[in-house]
Amino acid sequence: MITEREIEHIAELADIGISKAEISEFTSQFNEILDYFEILDTVEGETVSESGTVNVFREDEPRPSLPQKKVLENAGSTENGFIKAPRVM
Repeated sequence: MITEREIEHIAELADIGISKAEISEFTSQFNEILDYFEILDTVEGETVSESGTVNVFREDEPRPSLPQKKVLENAGSTENGFIKAPRVM
């Protein structure tokens, strides 16, 4: 069972603005969701696929990569031997 204080803490961590008036409703909804998860935990189902499909993995084979100079030829902007991307804030 989640308390209102825990909901306030979660909202603060997620940077979600929840008013004091919404806290009790949100707490109730959150606990209902957790109750549904408890019901789902009790459901038994197949754990093994019966379709016969199997993952097929290949061994890694190291191969030479492109030279740095060749890679940078297509870059829009470079700096000190690296691709320069726009600043993201």
